[in-house]
Amino acid sequence: MKLTISKATAIAAVAMGLMVTGNAVRADDSAITATNGASAHEADNSGRNVRDRHNATLTPGDQSKLKSDRDLTQKIRRAITSGTNHFSMEARNVKIITQNGKVTLRGPVKTEEEKSNIEAIAKAQGGSEVDDQLEVKGQ
Repeated sequence: MKLTISKATAIAAVAMGLMVTGNAVRADDSAITATNGASAHEADNSGRNVRDRHNATLTPGDQSKLKSDRDLTQKIRRAITSGTNHFSMEARNVKIITQNGKVTLRGPVKTEEEKSNIEAIAKAQGGSEVDDQLEVKGQ
């Protein structure tokens, strides 16, 4: 098989691109696998996704547009992420959804202490009612 200069250049460019990115194409070209042997795959969170499709489960998209609700959510987030609190990264990223003064807290935290402290912060910042749906994941 005779390769022209342009085909050889194209093949070399593809090979260099694979070496630079650290990815190798499998023989069937259907998936890309990292050179460390780990295959690309999707996270298995389908159970959570099904749960979140029901209208009874609040998601961040349900955050009220009322200024008072947005302000309350902001105050709670600032209190959780302030330098005086030493929460885990998971706890700092919990979902805070406020509707008519009612605060819903969702997401993972590492300990029961984080869970109770975040609920206390939401109440202290002015949440008239707090629905604590935080999940303790452990360390």
